[in-house]
Parts: sequence; structure tokens; C-alpha cells
Amino acid sequence: MTDRSGRPLAALPAAGGVWRFATAEADVPPHLVDLLIAAEDSRFRWHPGVDPLALARASWQWLRAGRVVSGGSTLSMQAARLLEPRPRTLRSKLIEMARAVQLEARLGKAGVLRVWLTLAPMGGNLEGVRAGALAWFGQEARQLDPAQSALLVAIPRRPEALRPDRHPAAALAARERLLRERAAQAPGITAADLAGLSTPVPTGRQAMPGLAPHLAREARQAGQAATTLDAGLQRSVQAVLASARERLPPRVSVAAVVADLRSREIRALDGGAWGDEARAGALDLTRAVRSPGSALKPLLYAEAFAAGLARPDTVLEDAPTRFGAYAPENFDHGFTGRVSVADALRRSLNLPAVLLLDQLGPLRFASFLKQAGAAPRLPAAAEPTLPLALGGAGITLRELVGATALLGDGGQAAPLRWSRAGAVEKAPILPPRAAAQVAGILTRPFPAGGPPGVAWKTGTSWGGRDGWAVGFDTAHVVGVWVGRPDGAPLVAGTGEANGTHLALPLLARLFALLPAAPRDAPPPPPRPVMLARAETAEALRLLFPPPEAVLGEGLVPLRAAGGQRPLTFLVDGAPIASQPARRDAAWQPEGPGHYRLTVLDARGAAASVVVRVR
Repeated sequence: MTDRSGRPLAALPAAGGVWRFATAEADVPPHLVDLLIAAEDSRFRWHPGVDPLALARASWQWLRAGRVVSGGSTLSMQAARLLEPRPRTLRSKLIEMARAVQLEARLGKAGVLRVWLTLAPMGGNLEGVRAGALAWFGQEARQLDPAQSALLVAIPRRPEALRPDRHPAAALAARERLLRERAAQAPGITAADLAGLSTPVPTGRQAMPGLAPHLAREARQAGQAATTLDAGLQRSVQAVLASARERLPPRVSVAAVVADLRSREIRALDGGAWGDEARAGALDLTRAVRSPGSALKPLLYAEAFAAGLARPDTVLEDAPTRFGAYAPENFDHGFTGRVSVADALRRSLNLPAVLLLDQLGPLRFASFLKQAGAAPRLPAAAEPTLPLALGGAGITLRELVGATALLGDGGQAAPLRWSRAGAVEKAPILPPRAAAQVAGILTRPFPAGGPPGVAWKTGTSWGGRDGWAVGFDTAHVVGVWVGRPDGAPLVAGTGEANGTHLALPLLARLFALLPAAPRDAPPPPPRPVMLARAETAEALRLLFPPPEAVLGEGLVPLRAAGGQRPLTFLVDGAPIASQPARRDAAWQPEGPGHYRLTVLDARGAAASVVVRVR
């Protein structure tokens, strides 16, 4: 897997644990091909797969010496043997000759070279020049110097006897002999390059590239090797998160995503503690469905602004309020009273968010989230309800980062992408003004220090199981998740997975790794205005039945007007079945007598009448 510049990010072994990567002539330096042809098949460019002159010479030497002196094998015949290994017999040699001619006819010279460069044994479980370059020199094959190239051309002659980690002296001698004897026939090698003869051979294998291990396996499943990641940034992000995990309890992990704000291309992704079984390191936690807590509030406020329900200077009541059986509280279990929308969002107050969602409608907000690429996961057959304002649904870190990006990109939605295949397609789902208003509210300094000009928001799920922090400047959008992969709360004595205390400092550290791209400081807030709907709301009243009505024993319709939904209907103080979003219900009297009918609204207002049933 390569990064956006073609640099190696990660490598995975082929079936059987063999390290092998497709390699073409363009993937290696010209002097390596020159050395290979000079050493193995000097007439490679003109013969049809079998070199009759080389075969004649080998036959004459065999007859004269009574043993095999040279095999007369061409690169095409070697490629045939690599594709179909056979015992070293005369019959096998004849088959290789026929196969070599077939390969030349079907694949051409470039195809034959591709087979050899991909399959040539490089010692141990290494096959091909790219695998050899990464394992013995820790670099891509195209970066090999003449001395390194000579070693990789020499090793396939006796792969186990010339392994530099086990037989460095033999490997060095083979490399020097090849350069002395064949360098003159390699146009790309100069006299200065021959000074490399004194360079020692490697005495150990380098680790294969292993960045972004979770994404590497996702890329293998998708059949996509070219990614949008940045190798240098990926390495730095993994180092920051690895350091953070050392200070967390053993079963607590961290995941992060860094993406380009405009293109939505992922630049770095750390899915968790790879290799750490206690932290479920095999799981990609950027794709785990978790409760986002208050991290969804910026998107709720943006949609409320777009719907004309509020603006940043609108004043809401942060006071104890019941919405039917639902009575949300703030994180600190206290209430602020009257507060502007901007302050309510910055302080992540719960009641104002639920009030806005009640007016906007949970179904509309859920549909907006789906358009933004963060469709909330709900229980089977469940409808979205008011707890959605506080994270009462499941989304992934990737989805949260992608949806938040639209606030910094003029309200345009697009999914995050890690593959260089295809192109981003954006959809405008939010007025630019609404997106800019929310971005301005969230642009403020980090509490514990960090780069300026970042808009950020935290979130904490119910019970402190998940801590979130997501933010964006003018160039990047970043998200961090902290918690236990098994969904349990953090162990006693370590606090909870609080987004502000655990995830936000990491968000600031990740932004410090990025080129500075600060957002402009928001303008001073205007004078607050009260929410018009709350001030002019119609008084709650019971339309039917009227006071002192005399009713029959059949089903009685109840109808209300005004007040703040959801409404609750009661008969003699006991609630009856009704749909909270509706203003009507049906009641079946138990028998003759007097009854008190009451309707309650979300703000606690009540209206009652007394009726008689005959």
C-alpha cells in the first residue's frame, strides 16, 4: 500500500507468508536491468526466448569437460522455471525452452522481465526485486544504487547460500565479482559507482513497512493499493496516539482520523492499538458504531439555523423541562436559565439542544444526518426521537469527521475517501451562511493550549463510555475517539471517557502536526434576542370536550390546541395512550359518572375540564 506520493505505507505477505510484490522494469533503476542482462543473458534483447549460441556453447563445454560448465539458460527460460518449477533434468530443460518461446510470444520482453523481477528468489521467504529491496535495504527498488542492485542480481543464483544475513562474506564476494565482471556492459554504471565495492552488505533484514495496519487490510479487501494518506503525517499521528495509550488504562484505546477539508481525502488514520490484544487492537475503531454524545450538536444547530428556527443571538431557556416522559439534564445536572444559542452550543448545554430538536423534528434531523453521510443507527423499527440531540444513536468516527467537514466547507457534504481511485462528489445540503455561523461559534482557543483558529466540539456518551473531539480549520478536519473497544465504562478510579479531558488535548496535538491554516476569529456577538416561537406560543387549551359536557358511553375524542408538544392526556390524573407528537387522543369511559380530563404540554402547562358520562 502506497501513500499519495507513491511512498510505501504498509506491506502484507502473499499466501503462504511469502513477501512478493509485482515489479515491472519501470519500478527498478535502469542500471539494475543492465546488470541483470549483462550477467544472465547478454543477447536477451534479440533472441526469441532461446539463445542458440548460448546453447551451443554450453553443449560444447559439457562435452569437453564431461560436466555442466554453463547452462545456456536465458532470462526467458529462467522466467519459465520461476512460473513452473521442475526438477533439473534434460526433459525439464526442453520444456523450459518451449515455455520461454511461448512467454516471449505472449508477453514480450517487458513481460518476461516483469516475471523475473517479481519472482526471482531473494533468500528466505522473499521473492522479487521489490521485496528484496525493502527487506535488505529498507527502501523501494527504484532507489537502489549500483552496489545494491548488483547484490539483488547476484542473490537469485544461490538464494540461500548468498543471504547477506546468514552469509555476508559470500554475498559480498558475489556482489563484487558481478560488478567487476559486468559493470562495463551496464551503460548506467560509471567508474565512480564502482567505489561502492567497499560498501558492506546488510547483515539483517529490515522490517517491512507497517503504517496504517487497519487500513492496509481494508485496502487489500478492496483491491486498492494506492491511498490518499501521507506517510510522514501517518507516522507522526501513530506516534502521538501510541504515546497517549501508554497513559491510559490497559483496556482503553484511542483512534483518530485526519482528512483534507476540501477533498475529503484521508491523510492519516489510526484505527487503534494494533497488536495489543487487551485493547482489541485488531478492530478498526474508526469504523466502530458508538454513541457520539454532544458531538452531533453542531450539525443540529446548523440545521436549525437553516430552518429559520434560531440564529446565534437567539435566547433559549435552559431550565428543567419535561418532554412527556423525557426529562433531559445537563452534564453537571445544573441549569443556566436564559442563554444565547451561541453560548448554549459552546457550553454544550443539553436542554437548548433538545428544545431546538423538538421544533425541528427528530425525523428531519435524522434525514439531514443521512444526507451528511452519518445516518444514525437506531434499534430495529425504532423512529428517531428527542434523545438524538444528545447522541442517542450510533455513528462511526469516520462518519462524524466527514459530516463535520461540511460545516467548514460551505455546507457541502461528501464522504471521506482513502483510495486515489475515483473523484469526490459534493452535494450542497446546508446554506453556506448556516454552516459559517456554526463554524464561527465553535472557533475558539483550545483550553489547554494548541494552534489558534480551530473550530472544535467535544462529546461524551451516556455513562462516560466514549469520549470524542472533532475540529476543523481552513485546510483539515480531524476527529479523535477515546474509550474501551468493548463498550464498557472506564475502570474505577480513572474517571470517565470525557471528551473534554481525554480527547480534546489529543485533538490539539494532532492539529499541531499540520501546517497552520487558522480560521478567522468570529465577530463579536450581537445583542441577544428571545426565540420568537417561545415568546408567542399559543396558550394550551382543551378544545373537546368542552367544560361540563354530557357524553355518552362510546369512544370520546380528545383534542387540544396551543402549548409545547409533546402533549400528554390524563383522565382523573392517570395518563391514557396517545402519540406525543399529536394534539388528539381517544378515550373510552369506564362507565357513568364525572371525570376530570387534563392535557399537559412539554413546559408543564396544563388545561382541564370536568365532564359527565351518562
